[in-house]
Amino acid sequence: MWRFLCAILVLAATSGAANAQLALPGAADASSPPPPPAIAAAPAKRAAPRAPVVENRLAEMLGHPLRLNGVNGELTLSIAEAPEATASAKAKAFRKGTDLRIDKLTMIGEVISLPDQKCSIQIVSDAPITARSVGAPEGLPRYVADIPACPLTFDLVEGGALAPAQTTACVFQAADCQAIPSGLWGPEPAALADQARKLVRERALAERSILASLKTLEKADKRIAPALHREQSDFAGQRDDLCRDYAGESQHGFCDTALTEARAALLRKRAAASRKASEDKDE
Repeated sequence: MWRFLCAILVLAATSGAANAQLALPGAADASSPPPPPAIAAAPAKRAAPRAPVVENRLAEMLGHPLRLNGVNGELTLSIAEAPEATASAKAKAFRKGTDLRIDKLTMIGEVISLPDQKCSIQIVSDAPITARSVGAPEGLPRYVADIPACPLTFDLVEGGALAPAQTTACVFQAADCQAIPSGLWGPEPAALADQARKLVRERALAERSILASLKTLEKADKRIAPALHREQSDFAGQRDDLCRDYAGESQHGFCDTALTEARAALLRKRAAASRKASEDKDE
């Protein structure tokens, strides 16, 4: 699932340098030879696209309850070293790859002995659980929590956390309950009611980022173009399947935006690796 995910990409604008001359009174007379023509500046090197999900915006969602598909359970995260840190301090912590802590994790599942009945299991009890930073292997900050009976891995997207699909449920025999943490943990629909337009803009930026990365990858190796197109088509279908379960998705589009940004982050990472490989080859 990690390959289709996909943290807002803002494309860096390429600007050309312009030369201007300032004539000062008395600086030259009519008999002075004209100055040599200015040498045109070399075009500025195109900058690599910036990350669609920036640290300070990720930090804003810390301390707020996230729910699976916007309705089930609760996941609350904070900075392990300083839970009450300011937004700027949290942003710095993300840049350093500081660990997070899980202050609350409740999952809704089914009763093992009576599968048609729902149950709730509270994972965090006496003390918070550490979620270790393991870098950004797919372009987004990834964390791993060693939870007995239910190891948890998730990527942070703007406003939420994305847990990969898993084939088996987490089984808690003592509680006669089993649950699956896979999916998008994010705000409740009511908290997203006034963000629909903002999310549309962010999704458009992420889609532009995807197109730019695909262009870079295809330029590096035209043979992979068909595979990239199939991969992109598969991603669109998988995104629709996952977001169908997010509460109120048709009104706010949070899940669609989050997964599009995750996909943009993944492709941006791959495009950056492709550019570096090309530069190394040219040296």
